[in-house]
Amino acid sequence: MPEYLFAYHGGGMPETPEEGEKMMEAWNTWYGNMGDAVVNPGAPVGMSKTVAKGGVSDDGGANPMSGFTVVRAESIEAACDMAKGCPMVSDGSGSVEVAEVMEM
Repeated sequence: MPEYLFAYHGGGMPETPEEGEKMMEAWNTWYGNMGDAVVNPGAPVGMSKTVAKGGVSDDGGANPMSGFTVVRAESIEAACDMAKGCPMVSDGSGSVEVAEVMEM
């Protein structure tokens, strides 16, 4: 079955421990709903750098990635349906970019 990368854009860090617990509960519920489809739950990521022939920039790109997850799904449409349940999508604080991980 194909694997898909969920690249998260947006969201934010919790401001209080209580907010953090609520946020983790939402993510764990979403992961639980996806069950065995979750190949790698991933993690948040820090600020990025863009490396190109002309050098390295610290801008993080136009829409920096804030985290990732890898899932298995029958199709990209099915993976997109899974991504719709992401807490950042549900609360409007971010988005999920979905891409198939191509086998080489």
